[in-house]
Amino acid sequence: MCLATPGVILAITTAGPAETAAFNTGDSNTGPDSLWRSAEVDFGGVCQQVSLACLPEARVGDRVLVHVGVALSLVHDDDQEHDADQECDPRPLPSTATLEPC
Repeated sequence: MCLATPGVILAITTAGPAETAAFNTGDSNTGPDSLWRSAEVDFGGVCQQVSLACLPEARVGDRVLVHVGVALSLVHDDDQEHDADQECDPRPLPSTATLEPC
C-alpha cells in the first residue's frame, strides 16, 4: 500500500545539469528543464523539497499529493460539491441501534 500526503507549493525552482541550460526555451513547462523542476512544499508546517518532474503544470499555491518526494497529482478544491456531499442527516439514530464488532 502507498501513502500520498497533500501539501501546498510555496516556491518552484528549476535547477539541473549545466547542459540543460542550452535547451531552455523560456517556458518552464516544456523541454528538458521540466524534469529538473522542484518545489518547496508545506505539509502543515513541515516544509520539504519535492520533485515536480511528473507534474509540469503545477504552480505556486497549488495543492499537490506527494509520494516519496515526488508530486504525483494536483488536489482540486470542489468546495461547492464537497459541501453538498457533507450534509448530514439531522435525524438521530434509533435508541435500539447497536454497533457490533467485526
